Amino acid sequence: MFTKVLIANRGAIATRIIRTLKKLHIQSVAVYAESDTESLHVRLADASYCLGDGGAAQTYLDRQKIIAIAVQSGAQAIHPGYGFLSENSQFVAECKAAGIIFIGPTAEQMLTFGLKHKARELAHAANVPLCPGTDLLTDIHHATQAAQVIGYPIMLKSTAGGGGIGMQLCNTEAELIAAFDSVKRLGKNNFSDDGVFLEKFIAAARHIEVQIFGDGKGIAVAIGERDCSSQRRNQKVVEECPAPNLPENQRQAMLETAEKLLASVNYSNAGTVEFIYDAKENTFYFLEVNTRLQVEHGVTEKVYGIDLVEWMLLQACGDLGNLKTLRNKLTARGAAIQVRVYAEDPVRDFQPCAGLLSKVSWPATTDDLRIDHWIESGIEVPAFFDPLLAKIIVHGDTRENALIKLTKALNETELYGIETNLGYLRTLIKDEVLVQGKMTTRYLNQFNYKPARIDVLQGGTQTTLQDYPGRRGYWHVGVPPSGAFDNYSFRLGNRLLNNTDAAAGIEITLQGPSLKFSCDTKIVLTGATIDAKLDGTMLEKNVITAIKAGQQIQLGRIAEAGARSYLCVAGGIQCPDYLGAKSTFTLGQFGGHNGRALRAGDVLALDASACNPELTSVVLPEELKPIISNMWQLRVIYGPHGAPDFFTAADITTFFNHEWEVHYNSSRTGIRLIGPKPEWARKSGGEAGMHPSNIHDNAYAFGTVDFTGDMPVILGPDGPSLGGFVCPATVISADLWKLGQLRAGDKISFVAISIQDAVRIERNQNSNLKNLATDHVEWSECLLTSPIVAKLPKETYGESITYRAAGDHFLLVEYGELELDIRLRFRAHALMQWLQKNSIPGLHELTPGIRSLQVHYNSQELSLEKLLSHLHHGEEELTQQLAQLSVPSRIVHIPLSWDDEACQQAIQKYTQSVRSNAPWCPSNLEFIRRINGLNSIQDIKDIVFNAAYLVMGLGDVYLGAPVATPIDPRHRLVTTKYNPARTWTAENSVGIGGSYLCVYGMEGPGGYQFVGRTLQMWNRHR
Repeated sequence: MFTKVLIANRGAIATRIIRTLKKLHIQSVAVYAESDTESLHVRLADASYCLGDGGAAQTYLDRQKIIAIAVQSGAQAIHPGYGFLSENSQFVAECKAAGIIFIGPTAEQMLTFGLKHKARELAHAANVPLCPGTDLLTDIHHATQAAQVIGYPIMLKSTAGGGGIGMQLCNTEAELIAAFDSVKRLGKNNFSDDGVFLEKFIAAARHIEVQIFGDGKGIAVAIGERDCSSQRRNQKVVEECPAPNLPENQRQAMLETAEKLLASVNYSNAGTVEFIYDAKENTFYFLEVNTRLQVEHGVTEKVYGIDLVEWMLLQACGDLGNLKTLRNKLTARGAAIQVRVYAEDPVRDFQPCAGLLSKVSWPATTDDLRIDHWIESGIEVPAFFDPLLAKIIVHGDTRENALIKLTKALNETELYGIETNLGYLRTLIKDEVLVQGKMTTRYLNQFNYKPARIDVLQGGTQTTLQDYPGRRGYWHVGVPPSGAFDNYSFRLGNRLLNNTDAAAGIEITLQGPSLKFSCDTKIVLTGATIDAKLDGTMLEKNVITAIKAGQQIQLGRIAEAGARSYLCVAGGIQCPDYLGAKSTFTLGQFGGHNGRALRAGDVLALDASACNPELTSVVLPEELKPIISNMWQLRVIYGPHGAPDFFTAADITTFFNHEWEVHYNSSRTGIRLIGPKPEWARKSGGEAGMHPSNIHDNAYAFGTVDFTGDMPVILGPDGPSLGGFVCPATVISADLWKLGQLRAGDKISFVAISIQDAVRIERNQNSNLKNLATDHVEWSECLLTSPIVAKLPKETYGESITYRAAGDHFLLVEYGELELDIRLRFRAHALMQWLQKNSIPGLHELTPGIRSLQVHYNSQELSLEKLLSHLHHGEEELTQQLAQLSVPSRIVHIPLSWDDEACQQAIQKYTQSVRSNAPWCPSNLEFIRRINGLNSIQDIKDIVFNAAYLVMGLGDVYLGAPVATPIDPRHRLVTTKYNPARTWTAENSVGIGGSYLCVYGMEGPGGYQFVGRTLQMWNRHR
C-alpha cells in the first residue's frame, strides 16, 4: 500500500480523495493555485504545495511542476481526480518515467478512448450498438453529404471534446455550415485536435452511463448504471443511480455491453461507458468512454456501499484482490441522487460567478447525506476554474424517499455572497418531469426558473443593507450596532409595508443606485427627498408603490436637505444574519451583502412569499413624516463628562448656545462638528494623555458627543465602543435618527432635556410608529446642573464611586480618581461579574473601561432610579467580597510588523482630512520618542518588542497613533465560534497613548476579555 499520495486536482474531488486517504492512513499531498490558498483541500491535506498564480494552464495543467512536487514530497503515486490531467496520456507517461504511479488507466487506453471517432471504431469492432454517424470529416462538403444520408437533426462533435465542449446541434444544412469551422476551432483550442464527426440527433434521448472497473487483465465489471439526463448545455446537473423507468432488459444489456467493451482492451482501474438511450424507440447507442473517475461517482458508491477512490488506490498498488469476487459481493440498495451546486447565475444564462462567499452553511451529514465540497464562509471563489462548488448526494430506500431527503438538504443549505444555482436546484427537484423520472437530455431547455430578486445595475455612492435595531449585544467587545442611520424613516417604511421591525432594507447615501426587479412586489421610499424614477416615471415618497417584474428604479441624487434615503421592500431583503443582524458594517467588513457597499452586478434576494402586487390602503398621517432640513435641533442629556471636572462652566454654556456646523469629514462612524475651541478646566489629560480632552479608556454611549482634541464628534452607529475622550452630552434615543440626515454644512444646536422627558419622548415615538398615530408628548429644556446622578463615598465602599448619566440608555460607573490604578480596574471588573450573576429585566450590556463600567439598559423597561438602587445593592455585597476576587488569565502572542506602510498611509490620510498640526504628524514614531524622552526610535522598538503587557483594556480604538500592525492582512490570529474566518487587517493596530499601550481592532464574542491578559509581541519582517 502507498504511504503518500499526491492529489493533482482541486475543489470537491480533492477533499473527497483526501478523506479516503485519511481512512486508509495514507498521507496526502495537495497542490493548489495561489487563488485556492484558502480552499478546504489545502487545509485538510498533510502537506500542500503552491503551484503559483494564474489559471489552469499555469497551475493544475502544469505537468512538470506537479511531477516535480511529487518527487520533492516523496509521493509514490498521483491521483488525478476528474478533469485537468485525469485523461492526459502524456502526463501518465511522464509519471511512469519519473517512477511515480498514476492512479488510473494506462496511457494507451486513454489514447484509444480519448478520441471519439477511435472509440466508435473500437465499439464497432466489439459489436456495441452505434448511433448512425460518420468517421472524421475532412471538410464541410463531406459533412453536408453525410448529414443528408443520416437525416437532420444531427450533432456535430469534436472528436477530442468533453464536458459538453465542441458539440453543436444542427437542424438544417445552413446551421451545419455555420457551425463547422467554429466546432473545429473549439477542438483545436481546447483539446489540440480539430477533428470532427457527425452523429444522428435523438430528440427523446436519455443519457445513461455504466460504472466500470477493470483489473487490466481482461476482467471488467459493471457496477450499476446512472441516469445523467438532467443537463443544460450538455453539462450535467442532476445524476442518480439506478436510472429510473429503464426497462430491465435494456439495463442488463447496457451493463453487459459496457463490460464486454472494456474487457476487450484489458481496461485497468475506474472508467465509465456512456450510452444514449432512445426513450421512444427503446434502444440504446454507444456514446463514449470516460477513462477516469466521474463527477457523479458518489451515487454509485451510495447504492452499492463502496468507495471507488479506495478501489482505485488498491488497484494501482496491486492490493485490490479478485475483481469478480468483489463484484459478486455487491448488492444494490435503494436509490441515490446527486445535484451539482455551481457558482453560476441561472438568470444570466448560467454565467459563472466569482467572488466572496460570506456565508456557507451545510446541513449535518448522515449515512444518507454526503456533501463533497471545498468551501466555507470567507472563501473567495476564483474566476480561473470550473465553478463547481459542491455535490450534494442523498440516499433513500426508494427514489421517492431520496427526493424527500434531497429537498430537505437543499432547503437547509445556505450559500451567500455570489450567485449560485442553489435556488434553481430547489425549484428543479420539484419539477414534475424530474419527479416522475421522465428526464431527457434537452428537457431543461424548457425549464422555467424565476427567482425573486433585485439586480443591482449601479451601486450608488454608499448603498448598504441595514436593519433595525441593528447588531445589539456586542458593544462590550467593540462591535457597534450599525443599522439604519435614520432609523425613524427606515422603521416608517417597514411599518407601511407591514414588515417586521427587523426586515432589512436599502440605505442610500447622497447618490442612489439603479435596481431591476425580477418579480412583482411592493416598495416604500422614505427618508430624504431623492431623484427617484420607476421606468422613467417619478416615484413618490412615503407611499406604497407596486412593482412589476422587469421594472427598474433609478435613484439619483438626494436633494439639498438630508443625506440618506431608504428603500424598503415587502418581506425585506434576504441576507444572512451576522451576529444577530443583517446590517452592514463596512469598516468591519461583515454583515449585509458581503460586508460592503453594493456595486453593479450584485444580486439581492427577496422573500418570494411577499412578492405580489396587491396594494393595501395605508394612509400616512402628515405629522408622522420626518422633517428634514439643513437646520437641526438635537435634544441631549448633559454628560457623562461636564463642568467643573473637565470643562469650564463657560465651555458648557458655549457648547449649548453655539450653532455648530457639520464638517465634511463625517460618516456613519461619526459626525464631526465645526465650532469654538473649549477653554478646558485642566491643562492636560494627565496620565491619559497630553491633551485635556484625554481620559482613561472608557465606553461611549450611542450618540455621544466626544471631543477628540478640540473638535467634537457625535458617535454614529458604526463608531467605536471604547475611547479616551471626554463627552459633554449624549443625543437622546428618539433623536438619533436625525444624525443620519446630517450633511456637510448643516447647522446644529443642542438642547438639554431631562432623562425622564427623554424616556417619555421615546415611548411616544415608538407608539406612534406602531399605531401610525400622531399623539404628542410635552417636554422642556432643563437646567444644566451636573451629569453626575449619584455618588457613593470611599469611606463606606473602599473607593469613591461616581455614577454619570450617558444619555437615556447608558450609565457610566467610575471608580476612584483619574489614576491608572490596577485596583480600580479590578473593582470595575468585580461589579461586571456581579451584575452578570445578578441581572434584572431591562439590563443589557456591560462594557468595561480602565477604571469604569458602562451599563447599557432599556429605559423603557428599567428606570434609572431602579438601576441605581440595584447598583448600590451590588456595591454593598462587593465590599464584603473583594478580598476573595480572582480573575482568569492567559497569554496572547501577536505577530507585528514595524512601521508598516498602512500606518504611514493612515497618518497621511489623517494629515490631509483632519488636521496637519497634530503632534504625532508627520511621524508617530518620532512623536512617541519625543514625549517619552527616548534617544532614538530604536529605543521605542526595543521597548515594544521586549516587554510583556498586562492588558488593562482591549478595545476598538487607539489612544494615539499606531506604531505597528500585523505582518499579514490575512494572518489568522483568533478563531471564534461566531466568525471562524476572522482575519486581522491593517486596521487592527497597536498604539501608545499616554503611559500605556493599546491594541485596537475588533474581535468577535468569545475572544478577549479585558483583564488579566498578558500580551507578548514579536517583530516580523515582510
